[in-house]
Amino acid sequence: MSVRVGILGATGAVGQRFIQLLDDHPTFELAAVTASESSVGQTYREAAKWRVDTPIPDDVAEMEVVPTSPDGVGDADVDLLFSSLPSSVAAEVEPAFLEHGYVVSSNSSNDRMAEDVPLTIPEINPDHLDLIDIQRDERGWDGALVKNPNCSTITMVPTLAALDEFGLETVHVTTLQAVSGAGYSGVTSMEILDNAIPHIGGEEEKMETESRKLLGEFDGAELSMHDASVSASCNRIPTLDGHLESVFAELESDPDPRDVRTAFRNFEGRGDLPSSPDQLIKVFGNDEPERPQPRLDRMYAGGMGIAAGGVQHTPQGVKYNCLAHNTIRGAAGASLLNGELLVEEGYV
Repeated sequence: MSVRVGILGATGAVGQRFIQLLDDHPTFELAAVTASESSVGQTYREAAKWRVDTPIPDDVAEMEVVPTSPDGVGDADVDLLFSSLPSSVAAEVEPAFLEHGYVVSSNSSNDRMAEDVPLTIPEINPDHLDLIDIQRDERGWDGALVKNPNCSTITMVPTLAALDEFGLETVHVTTLQAVSGAGYSGVTSMEILDNAIPHIGGEEEKMETESRKLLGEFDGAELSMHDASVSASCNRIPTLDGHLESVFAELESDPDPRDVRTAFRNFEGRGDLPSSPDQLIKVFGNDEPERPQPRLDRMYAGGMGIAAGGVQHTPQGVKYNCLAHNTIRGAAGASLLNGELLVEEGYV
C-alpha cells in the first residue's frame, strides 16, 4: 500500500527532517512540498537552505514548491499532510485543509489542548485517535486533525506512562534543551555559548498540560485529564540536538529502582508501525549513572527512541534522567508516527 503525502512548511528545520525520514519509507510517497510565497515556483533545492546531515533525496530536490493552500496541493492528489508550520501560521492555514477533507498530522502547537483534537503518542494513547469522530461531528468537516506533543513533553511522557503502574501522583521535571529546538535562527551563538538560558517561553506550560492530556482516559465520548500534577522548569543549553530531562516522580507505591528500570524496559513500542522501536525506552543500569547523554544517546533507534538512566529511590518515589532527539522523535518523527497510526486505524 502506498499513501501519497505532502509536507506543509517543507523548507524549515522540521520540514527538512520530514523529508529525511520519508526517504525510502515503506508506506509513504512524498508528492507535494509547500512553503511561503517567496519560495513558490522554485525547485526544493533552490528554496531550502538544507541543513540536515544527509543529502537531499534527488527526487525531492527537483520537486516544485507549491503554495500552502488546498489549491496548491490539489494537483498532487495527496492522502495525508504533515504540517511543520509555525503555530501562528498553522492556526490560520490548517482549518482550510481540514474543511477540504484533508487529514493532517501536525507538529504545530496550536489546538493541541482542544477537547476534540487527539494529542497522540501511538505507544501511549492510540485510543485517543477516536476523538476524530467527535471532531468531525462538532466541526462539520470531512478532514481530520491530529497533533503530536511538544518535543520536551514527548521525551518525558513515555517514562511517566511506564511509571503509572506504581500510582503516578506528582511530577517535577527540569529540562536541558538543545538549541535546535528553537529553530536554526532561534538562539544566537552570542546568547548560548558559555551560557545556559533558564527560561523557554511557553515550554513549561506545554509540558504541564500536554502530559496530563496524553496520560488521560478517553471513554469514547469525553477525554479526562490524568490526576497527576506536573511542574516543569525548562532551560536551553549549548547542545545541538537531544533534550535531557531530570524527572522527580512521587508515586503511590514505593518501587525499588530495579522495578522501575524493568517497567521502563518492558514498556513496548508499536511493532506494527514502521517507525516505532521494538523497545521504546533504552535503560541504563546503576553501573552507568552518567548516561544518557545527548551526544552519545540521542540517536537510539535512529532517533525515534527514548533513553533513560540514573534511576534512584527518593523518600517520595524515584528520580531519573531521560533523553530524546528533539527534532526526530520530538518533532517530525512524532508526526510521521501519528501518520502511520492514522493509516493503521483506517483514517487514511
